[in-house]
Amino acid sequence: MPRIAALDVGDVRIGVAATDELGLIAHPVTTIKRTASIKADLRVVEELLAELGASKVVVGLPVLPSGEEGPQAIKIRDFYDRLARRMRVPVVLFDESYSTLEAEYLLLEADVSRAKRRKVIDQMAAVIILKGYMSSMDPNVNL
Repeated sequence: MPRIAALDVGDVRIGVAATDELGLIAHPVTTIKRTASIKADLRVVEELLAELGASKVVVGLPVLPSGEEGPQAIKIRDFYDRLARRMRVPVVLFDESYSTLEAEYLLLEADVSRAKRRKVIDQMAAVIILKGYMSSMDPNVNL
């Protein structure tokens, strides 16, 4: 099965997660600190995805409870559009509503310190996005 990567794109950081080589298990990879240059950020993301050997990239899109897209979703769509033009593999959007809140809850439940949570929250949100995407593709997948 192909390796899929997921991105939780924020204004300050980008959380990255990926499946294992068999495409069975989602795991956190890293957090990329954003710069003032979207081109530089895209270059770093593109290089990392190539290193991972990603055959598909899932970008989390924050949808409001009303189903509408707010200002953050517009920023993410711009990032997605630019990334999709650069990549030679499919790049898809996936509703990531509340993935960061869910990640925060899971880390709190695991009694992870505040300092450690700050370092891994974006990666965990990317894992949640990836798990949601994989489940939506195959409801029998249990990541």
